[in-house]
Amino acid sequence: MPTLTSPALDERLSTTEPLGSAAPRFGTVVIDVDSTISGIEGIDWLAKRRGEIVARRVAMLTEEAMRGAVPLEHVYGTRLAAIRPRRDDVDALSRAYVDALAPGVVETFAQFRRAGVQIVIMSGGLRHALVRLAFHLGVDIEDLHAVDIRFDAIGAYMGFDTQSPLTTSDGKATKLARLDLDGPVLLVGDGITDLGMRRVTGQFAAFTGFVAREPVVKDADFTVQSFEELASLVLGS
Repeated sequence: MPTLTSPALDERLSTTEPLGSAAPRFGTVVIDVDSTISGIEGIDWLAKRRGEIVARRVAMLTEEAMRGAVPLEHVYGTRLAAIRPRRDDVDALSRAYVDALAPGVVETFAQFRRAGVQIVIMSGGLRHALVRLAFHLGVDIEDLHAVDIRFDAIGAYMGFDTQSPLTTSDGKATKLARLDLDGPVLLVGDGITDLGMRRVTGQFAAFTGFVAREPVVKDADFTVQSFEELASLVLGS
């Protein structure tokens, strides 16, 4: 598996023009949010608002799903049922996502836009919590793919979109297959569901800036620890 510090990739980078002066290597970047764009796991963050017992249970389920130990669909509804997040909880999460942005992500996304690289956010998180983040990063709302959540008139939890493919282990791959994207495509994330998109199209970069999951890293085409490294991979340096 090549990384940005491997001799093979260093040799390729050294033969390219300076960053931004040549055509980008990838036409589209499809990227995860939790523990990639932002340093939090959204569902786990919500669980912490319900106390230590709920937080520990939900965090364990999240980690098992991200490592591929259990299918995501076996834990997605269970986690939300344990939390029952209110609208104000999810509004607070939307602010927390922005507060915990990875260093350099704003600048890197701006570079991508200037180079004509399409950015697609693909998340199993709650769409209601991610709209603010998409606007902050300059990502078109049509390029934000996440799971809808429902509240009643006073903001109490009423459920989520159980038909969304993004609540399942293969959901990101299923969603990706429906999109018409400019290639080549680079897939970026930290979890097993992100890696699974590679069976549809593109190469996969494991993002390890927040967490490195061995089952994901070992099968990745690239490993990047920062958004500066991601920019070098996509645009050249």
